[in-house]
Amino acid sequence: MTTSSDDKLAYDESSRTAAFLYALQECIRSALGSIRAHGLRSFLTMLGIIIGVSSVICVISLQQGLTQSVMNQLQGLGGNTLNVHADTSLQDRMRGKISHLSQSDVDQIRYRIDGIGNITPVVQPRFSAGIRNGENSTVAQVLATTSYFQVVRQTFPRYGRFITESDDTTRRRVVVLAEKAREDLKLPENPVGQFIQIGNEWFKVVGLMEPRGEMFGMSQDNYMVIPYQTGLSLSGVATQPDISLLLTVDDIEALDAVTERIDALMRRLHKIGKDQPDDFKVESSQSAAEMITNISGTITLVVAAVVGISLIVGGVGIMNIMLVSVTERTREIGIAKALGAPRQYILMQFLIEAMVLAVIGGLIGIAFGFLLGYAAAGAIPNFPPPSVPWWAIIGATGFSALVGVLFGILPASKAANLAPIDALRHE
Repeated sequence: MTTSSDDKLAYDESSRTAAFLYALQECIRSALGSIRAHGLRSFLTMLGIIIGVSSVICVISLQQGLTQSVMNQLQGLGGNTLNVHADTSLQDRMRGKISHLSQSDVDQIRYRIDGIGNITPVVQPRFSAGIRNGENSTVAQVLATTSYFQVVRQTFPRYGRFITESDDTTRRRVVVLAEKAREDLKLPENPVGQFIQIGNEWFKVVGLMEPRGEMFGMSQDNYMVIPYQTGLSLSGVATQPDISLLLTVDDIEALDAVTERIDALMRRLHKIGKDQPDDFKVESSQSAAEMITNISGTITLVVAAVVGISLIVGGVGIMNIMLVSVTERTREIGIAKALGAPRQYILMQFLIEAMVLAVIGGLIGIAFGFLLGYAAAGAIPNFPPPSVPWWAIIGATGFSALVGVLFGILPASKAANLAPIDALRHE
């Protein structure tokens, strides 16, 4: 008897599941049929959802594409790279007190900090005259540095060679150009052997760097490199050079420890008190990547909040049309109830129709937003290609379905609560 009772319960459960699945299938079929029967009205109903979803997909794809491009650029520098440079607060700058790193700081870090691989100082000498090649000129940055610069920055010559230790010790007048500087000076594609004028001095071009493109709309190839000692000698003794320091850490796991040791050493060298702020900064490519990730996340949240309002407006449109649909199909609802259709079936039918409207609108919005993102990226010069993350697609589709359900509850409840006799009398 127990076995027979269990079998009966299992059979009843299976029958209810089958009935529910059949009802769900019929509700979806009915919803699609209603959407097809009123094509223009359905499209206008979905328009708010389409605009909202396409907007968020377009903005997120552009923002993610830009973020991914910047992250790739930072990864090209290496996760074990540190940049040490002077940092002057606004109050000190207004008082005329400008912070500097000295050659002594460079030497102390080089010889007293363990775990450092390659290290190179960088200074930007100032020239009274510009940079010229005949009648052509450029405003490219002039970086005076050593041969280790190319290793630390992971950028190498396309033609010719880079600065050597011999160039530095003998203070040769040689220069390595980047692509944008070469174009501005109207030099040949391979400019090795040409001479240009930097300030009042003539320099021989010995190399051309590989192009790196743009970041945030700014060229990364608008610079040229001269030997470090040459740059110091041209700056003159009256001007204190503004030195920064690039270095690599041997073990990336020790990056934080090396950063802390450099920070402690620099505070001692600059005689900074316990409660006084640093007059320098030690930054890594990882910290820059984390900052960009945080900014990207904040932008995404703001965009999602703004577009969420648009989706809510689209949901109100769905609710209005569904209320009209309930009014139009009142007699149909009365016949269904008179034939024994349960309240849950009527409720599910209109809820699914509202959700299908919203989901179809969301899918159209995703496709349109993707195309819009590519069109916008193509219209902006040198903008990286857009990237649509999987979570944006799933989130947009899921939120569209949620909007459909939330704004479909009122029309569905109104339809489910209709009395059969009143519905049948409706003209």
